[in-house]
Parts: sequence; structure tokens; C-alpha cells
Amino acid sequence: MFEPWGVLVILIACPLLGGLPLIAWITYALTGKKLSEVGTKNISVSAAFYHGGRFVGILAVLSEALKGVAAVLLTRVFFPEGSFWELIALIALVIGRYWIGRGAGTTNVVWGFFVHDPLVAIFVSFFAGISFTILQSRKVVKFGVLLLFPLFVMILHLGDYPRILAAVALAGLMGWIYTKIPDDMNLPAQEAQTESLAMLEFLRGDVYDGLRQRAMVSLDEELDAAIVGEKAATLSQIKRWGYPVPKGWVLAPIDDPQMLTEFLQPSELSPLVVRSSAIGEDSFHASAAGQYETVLNVTSPEALQSAIAQVQASYNHPSAVQYRRDRGLNDTAMAVLIQQQVQSVYSGVAFSRDPITQQGDAIIIEALSGSPTQVVSGKVTPEQYRAFVIETENSSSVQLEGEGRVPQALIKQVAYLAYRLEKRYHGTPQDIEWSYDGQTLWVLQSRPITTLLPIWTRKIAAEVIPGVIHPLTWSINRPLTCGVWGDFFTLVLGDRALGLDFTETATLHYSRAYFNASLLGDIFIRMGLPPESLEFLTRGAKLSKPSLQSTWENLPGLGKLLRRELSLEKDFKEDYHKRFIPGLSQLAQEDIDNLEPAKLLIRIDFILELLRHGTYYSILAPLSAAVRQAIFRVKDGQIDNSVTPEIAALRSLSALATDAKQVLLEFEPQHVFEQLKQTPEGEKILREFDELLQDYGYLSEVGTDISVPTWRENPQIIKQMFVQLMQGNEPQSGAKDAINSIFAGKRKRGFVQRRVDIKGRVTEVYSRLLAELRWSFVALEKIWLKSGLLKKTGDIFFLEFDEVRRLIAGNDSRLIEELDELVESRRSQFVQDSEIIQIPLLVYGNTPPHPLAPSALYSDQILQGIGASQGQAEGRVKVLRNLQDVPEIDRDTILVVPYTDSGWAPLLLRAGGLIAEAGGRLSHGAIVAREYGIPAVMDVRGATWLLQDGQRVRIDGSRGIVELSNDLRPE
Repeated sequence: MFEPWGVLVILIACPLLGGLPLIAWITYALTGKKLSEVGTKNISVSAAFYHGGRFVGILAVLSEALKGVAAVLLTRVFFPEGSFWELIALIALVIGRYWIGRGAGTTNVVWGFFVHDPLVAIFVSFFAGISFTILQSRKVVKFGVLLLFPLFVMILHLGDYPRILAAVALAGLMGWIYTKIPDDMNLPAQEAQTESLAMLEFLRGDVYDGLRQRAMVSLDEELDAAIVGEKAATLSQIKRWGYPVPKGWVLAPIDDPQMLTEFLQPSELSPLVVRSSAIGEDSFHASAAGQYETVLNVTSPEALQSAIAQVQASYNHPSAVQYRRDRGLNDTAMAVLIQQQVQSVYSGVAFSRDPITQQGDAIIIEALSGSPTQVVSGKVTPEQYRAFVIETENSSSVQLEGEGRVPQALIKQVAYLAYRLEKRYHGTPQDIEWSYDGQTLWVLQSRPITTLLPIWTRKIAAEVIPGVIHPLTWSINRPLTCGVWGDFFTLVLGDRALGLDFTETATLHYSRAYFNASLLGDIFIRMGLPPESLEFLTRGAKLSKPSLQSTWENLPGLGKLLRRELSLEKDFKEDYHKRFIPGLSQLAQEDIDNLEPAKLLIRIDFILELLRHGTYYSILAPLSAAVRQAIFRVKDGQIDNSVTPEIAALRSLSALATDAKQVLLEFEPQHVFEQLKQTPEGEKILREFDELLQDYGYLSEVGTDISVPTWRENPQIIKQMFVQLMQGNEPQSGAKDAINSIFAGKRKRGFVQRRVDIKGRVTEVYSRLLAELRWSFVALEKIWLKSGLLKKTGDIFFLEFDEVRRLIAGNDSRLIEELDELVESRRSQFVQDSEIIQIPLLVYGNTPPHPLAPSALYSDQILQGIGASQGQAEGRVKVLRNLQDVPEIDRDTILVVPYTDSGWAPLLLRAGGLIAEAGGRLSHGAIVAREYGIPAVMDVRGATWLLQDGQRVRIDGSRGIVELSNDLRPE
């Protein structure tokens, strides 16, 4: 019983010992200062030195050292010397020190461990001392020690697993505490007690040639934009990436410039430039370009002192104050950046994206001889160039437009610099200031082009909501989608979601849906995910591993998300039987043609409530399926999509068409249905066709757009599909073999297949609810057409849902008066947007110009896309931008379309291959193409205008390439 009592004493006494505020008592007794109310509010040894002076600090060290030693000696009363319980005692001591005593416990552990294992302590101290002398980085040494001492314990006590595990646990606990509490060493050195100043500066690692002061922060360090401003922080980051940045030092707003001015000693031979680096300047929200001072050619200490004061004072210039007010920015402070001045031969600015056209891949460069300030000042007209960087896996090249006196080789180097920096900042367009001194191309500044933010992308939206979108559809889809995504991200991020506006997740440009790539990028960074996460979800890109620290920080949120993923099947089945089936049954039994507007609104609200729950599953189920497929490496061809409504409908229709061919051995395609009526067997086929139409009548050309008629309303689509299947277009054997291989059945496939099946069920429920929603609005429109409130069929889809609600309430006389004009204006804009052929993949900023042809340069012979359905095909191009006029198609036809959805299926059945501007491997078109063994290449930018009817092409659905021919002669 002796040892159990020992464990109990250790676990109770050591935390209490650690929590004793001896340092606070000593400091208050000798100086009258309460450490809990000053500085970082830590009660630590460094705080005692900082606020109390050398003598108080020494007493603090002794008191905490005695705690560590006491914890180890107390353990030896119950356990043998060197037992792992001594480390458990130190862990308990540190927990009490952190939770009760408001300190990290470093001193406790150092002295306690020295008593526990002197040999390991000596080794670690030796290496830590050498590392600190060489690296002069307190942070590196502090965390390095936490790696070293468990390693030495492992080496010297190999086989003593309890001791090794305890050492690892102690190191992990200390590392976690270091990330949670502020460091007193970061307080301004000049405010510390005078007798402690030298020691504090040494412990900080603030040494430059042995004597560098805290005020001499250089661009070689990792800097915090919240302290030194975006300009200095960005330049330090770029410099650490390996790009040439002139040597520089930063004065934070609270720093005294005296030591720095004495150290730098500028002269005529070594001039300096003094620049602003205001907190909030050069940010995503405001560039503050030209608002603050820059002083060139500083050649003496006196001039440097004056220039620093001049730059600091510019923060309060009336124009700068007004700028901040106009932009809604808070007043902060001015940091100052001092750099060695580059003796410029050529200089200028570069925009990684054209800020005027706001489209394409052109890099805009302005350059001239001499200083870059001439370019940014606007007083001198520089030479202008447009450049395009073409990068493949094995090579890169720059194509240049424009000529001048600046060497072409230098302009190409600048273009590539701009291209690489934009990629470094995850696609955020950059405004770069550069200078060339005859040998080196220097980066003087890089900041976001604020007029080109946020960045909107069609990559995801083109699949979720393809084509032009009516206002009513958008006013319903947007809050549903944004709300659910916001819930997911908030679940994972927790408090880090503060400041994110999830209502800005999506918007409309050219009546098409775009997602906010800037917001999603910010979310992914906060989640600690790799920047290519978005590409993984949309294009199947490979993911790099997130950092261990970010994974640890997001572990609670990711755990909650994982629990939701694991319970997805159970949750959906429960909602399916208790919520969706009863709801759909209730909707099906209502006679909507006899409902009044108020009752129709109640019905619509009921459907929307079901859709809110359905949207959750419509996002989580595909996400879960995609992630599982990537983890288990299950190929697309091994997945059975038969539960997906479009695929199930095609299979049923294909089987029915086979039966119909047995009845009509010879038939005329235009009169198939009339011919079937002439025999009892044919009438049976027609009844089964009507049943199929009843079962799948809720589907439409674009499943997510309630403005598009369903198959039930427009059965011509499914009739045409039926006739084409009768003409012999059945799934090819390769597709059948792939389907059969699914059922070979390995366990890992089952993990994926179950999620794919849920995804199919979710699609069915969601599509049925959207169809019921559409039919409700159509019934409402009929009432308003009869009363004269609306003039034309389809007018209701040019209203927003809130406007529909107000019209039903009948209390908005102004809306009623302006209704005709409002609907006609939106209809006109919709028609105008519908006629735009080439829609930009990316839109920069909130006011995009009319879309122009992309300036991306392709090879003369090859277009690159995403391989979505394996196989090769060669044939003649048929560009089809909508389904209004369906052309003659055969196996020699390569269809070129803007996107694919279920409505395109009849065409895919007969085509030899498919090229789509949007979409990925999981898009509707890709699934249908794989189902019928048709090679398909998705995400080929600009395909509908780059390719011409009759042009001969060869596509490779495995490699995702389209080989072009100059042969335009129709056959």
C-alpha cells in the first residue's frame, strides 16, 4: 500500500507546490508591484527580473529551483531514486504551475531534472549553450531542448519505456504551454529594470556581432505584421523564401531609434532609404499606396534620425487620416523600415494580373532607367510591357509584348518573378516594386492588388450550379449552400472562424455562380490545410501533408467533423425515414393547383425547411465519398453509381428500349410512340415508359436550377433518349466490364461504395424536393398570370424569394407598381448574359468587366484538361452551347460543351467523345461518359471558342489531352 499512497501524495502535493505564487510574493514584498497586473501578467522568473530587478529575479530563480528539487526528493520518499515517478512529479508540478501559478514551469523542470538525471541534464545544457551561441534564437533553442532531452533519455536509458514515455509527455506538455502563454522576453527591453537589461537582452538572443540590441530587428527574422506592418513582414517572408531583398532593419512603433541610428552609420558611399510600414498598410483590404512618406538617399546619422521622424509623422498627415476613414480602417501605428538603398540601373513595378481588364494571364510590367519611385509617382511615363509565363512540367518560358530600351531578358526575369510570387501567395494577384542594379534583380515590395480582390472561381460552381441562373433560384440556393458550408467551417475552426463572413461564400457574375476563392483560401489556411485543398476537392490534385502544429490546433474541430462523417449513414437513414419520406409523401398528396398563394407560401417554407436538412447531406455525402475514394485509392471504374437518379433512369430506360426493339423490329424514329400503340406488347411498353416518367419525372436538365422544366413537364427529352437507345446506343462492353468489376468486392471498396450510395440517395431526395419547390412556384405563377400581376410565363423566376413573400403579403405597394419594369429589366440582363459565350474561369474583384477572350497561350497542337473517362477517340468537332437545337450526332462526333448535366445524356449516348469547359472526374458528364464507355476530357478552358465545328481532333480521356488538327473541312 506504500506505493499507491505515494502516487496519491505526488498527484496532490506537486500541483499545489507548483501553484504556490512564491515569485509574486517576493516581488510584491520587495518592490510593491503585483506581477498579475503588469506586463504579460505572467508570474514567472523573467517577469520578476523585468519588473523587479536583478535581486528579485535571483530570489525568483531560487524559489522555483527549490520547487523542482523538492518535487523530485518528495518522490524518492516513496519510490527508488531515478524512477519514472520523478518525471511524473515534475509533470504534476508543471500542471499546477500553469493552471494555478500562471507560469510555464521552465525553472522548476530544469533544476528538478538536474537532480533526477544529472548526466542527461549536462548533455542537454551543453548542446543548448552551443546552439544559443551560434543561432542566437531563443525560440529555436527553447523548442530544441524539448526534443533533445527525451532523445537523450531514450539513448541513455534504452529499454526503460516508462521513463522514456514520461520524458516525452513532459516535453509535450512544456511545448504546449509555450504556445499558450505570452513570453515576457518580448516586452520592450528599454522598459525593464536597468540592472536587468543586459541579461534580458542576452537571453532574448538579441545579439548582432555580439552586441545587437532589441531595437535592431532585421528582415532576416520572421516578423509579425501586427507589430511591424505588412510591408516589413512581407519582405522578411520573401527574403526567407530566398528572393533578393535589400538588407533592412525595422523599428516597431514603440522602439527607440537611437541605438539603431548609432549602429547603421549611413554615408555617401552607403546610403539608406527610410520607408513606412504602417500596421494595416499593404494589406488585403487597403494598399495605402502613396499615403505615407519614403525618404531616399539618407547619408548621415542625423539625416537618418530626421527621416525616421518624418516617416513616423506621415501617419498623422490629414490625407492619410482621411484615407483610413474612407476605407473604414482603425487607427493603429507606424513601424519604420530602413534598408540599404539599391543603386538602380533599371526599376519599375509589375502587376501579376492586369488590373485594367481584370482578366486573363497577362503580367503587366512598367519599367525605366533609374529609381522605381519615378514609376510609382506617375510623373514619368514608363515603358510598358505585357508578358505571359508558359510553364509545363519540364520547362518554362516567357512570351513578351512590347519593346523599349530596357533589356528584354530583364523584363522576362521580372515577369517570372511576378508569376512565382503570385503562386507563392496562393494565386492572390501581386503588385511588385522591383529594382535592378546591373547584377541583381531586387524585390522592394510586394502587396496584394486590392482592386482585384476577392478572387471568384467557377471551378466548383460550374458543377454545383451550371449555366445561367435566374434570380429566384439564386435567392434560394445561395443562403442554403453558404449556410451549411459556414456551419462546417465553424465546427472545425471554433473561435478562429471569428471575422469570416460565410454569406460571402458565393455570388453571381454574368448570371453565373462563382465561389469566393479568397475566402475559401483564408478558411483553409486557418484550418491548417494545404493551399491545394480546394484543388483536391475539385480536380483531384495531390495533397501535401498539413503541418503537425496545424493538425494539433484543429484536432478538436476535425474530430467533430470526423464524428459527423462516421455517423453520416446512420443520421441520413434516420432523417430519411422520419423526415424526408413523410415530407415528400405529404407534398405528393397535396393538390397544389387548388391552393391559394398564402397556402402555397406555407408549402414552400415547408419544402425549404426540408431542403436545409438536405443541403447538409448534399455537401457532406459527396465530400465524404471523395475523401474515402482518395484514401482507399479506389478507381472511378470500380464504383457503381446506379443509385444516382440520372444513372438509374438511364439504365431503366435502356432496358425498356431493348424490350421495345423486340416489339418493333423495324421502326421510324420520328413515329416510334405511334407505332408502339398499334400492338398490345407495344402498349405495355408505353405503360412502363409512363411509369418510368412518373418515377423520374422530377429530374431536369439542370438538377439544381428550379427555373428549368422537369422531365414530367417536358417529356420530350426522355422520349428522345428512349428513341436513341432503340437505335442501338447501349453501354459499351468496356463500361459493362468496369461495372461488373465493382462487385468483385473488396472491403475497402465497400467503405467507398456505401458513401457513393448515400450520395445517390441524397441526390434523389434533394432533386425531388427541388422539383416540388419548382411546381409550387409554377402554381403560384399561374395564379398571378390569371390576376394580371405577372405578364409572361417564367416571370416569377426573375423575382427574388423575399419579393415573392412580400407580394403574397400584399403590403408592398411600391414593389407592385414597379414589378413589370423590374421583371423586364432582369429578363433583359439574363438574356444578355446568356449570350456571353466565353465565361472567365476566374473573376477578380466585385465589379468585373464584360468578359473577353482569355489571353492564355496554348500549344498549337494540344489543349490540356482533366482526364475523366478513359479511352481515345478521333472525330469531327461539334460545338454545342445549349440544348435548344440538337444536331445529328454519330460516333465520329466529338461533342464540345460548356458543361454537362443530366440533360446532355441523350447526346452522349451517340457521340464518340466529349470535351467540356467545366467539370471534373466526379461531374455528371464524367459519370455518364464512363457509364457508356465514351472518352471524356473535362476542364478544357475556352474549348467552345477555341474549337470550330468540323475541326478534326483526337482526345485521350486517360491523359486529359485534346490534340488539334488544322483540318476544318466538314466530312
